[in-house]
Amino acid sequence: MNFLNTVVGQLFWVIFFIMLFYPYLKSHALMNSRMRMIRQLEKKHSSRVITLIHRQETKSLFGFFSTRFLDIEDSEAILRAIRITPPDMPIDMIIHTPGGIALAATQIANTLAAHKAKVRVIIPHYAMSGGTLIALAADEILMDPFAVLGPVDPQLGTEPAASIMKIKELKDVKDISDETLIKIDMSEKALNQMFNEVKSLLLKKGYSEDTAKKIAEELSSGKWTHDFPITVEHAKELGLKVKTEVPEEVYTLMDLYPQPSGTQSVSYIPLPYNRPGNTHNSGSPKSIE
Repeated sequence: MNFLNTVVGQLFWVIFFIMLFYPYLKSHALMNSRMRMIRQLEKKHSSRVITLIHRQETKSLFGFFSTRFLDIEDSEAILRAIRITPPDMPIDMIIHTPGGIALAATQIANTLAAHKAKVRVIIPHYAMSGGTLIALAADEILMDPFAVLGPVDPQLGTEPAASIMKIKELKDVKDISDETLIKIDMSEKALNQMFNEVKSLLLKKGYSEDTAKKIAEELSSGKWTHDFPITVEHAKELGLKVKTEVPEEVYTLMDLYPQPSGTQSVSYIPLPYNRPGNTHNSGSPKSIE
């Protein structure tokens, strides 16, 4: 009986430590796979590959979930990556983000725009808000045929600056509180700043004055909701330099950024429906949370 209790006790601790360290080991293995795929892309295109991919992932030893948005830490890391890239080396930046802090996106966009060699921004699914601003700094935007960009109109907290500006049209100044007047003033400045930022980026990338002004007005004025999807066709109509030849390796790389396991909402068997020439998805069923 004592021997059995000892075996059970040891087995318990083995299982405990496996469960404790499994998220870390899995995360480490995924990171190594990502680095190998990034290196493969770099060799194929003779470029520096930088990724900005925000997804909810399992973190740390205890496996908690973390939802990411574009922040100052991202801009610091990306600026460092661009700084160590030789001026004559092209940059391929893969973006998958809902957006985030405007300051961070502006820093990244201006640094990319100043890079002397060709810059491509690759969007396999979406690059909204700040992600779109970064894309505007590219010499070429590669999007999946069904990927989307988004408006870059500034938000004051959770409130659209353009909507705050509308208050002036609906009320007399004497009926507007001091706090709201301050918000209106800040909104006007924010809209002007974003318009000038977008226009400046596009002029640096060789767009004409008229085209740059048109695109800047469309994207920054708040004519749409902030999550309005700008499709490939719409982006081309606006005058953006968009192509749809996304390298197949980018899709493979995105597979290495899985959503966390949990309640399964979408499942499919990938093998019969692979893209032409694509074999990386064969095997087990897929799920999307």
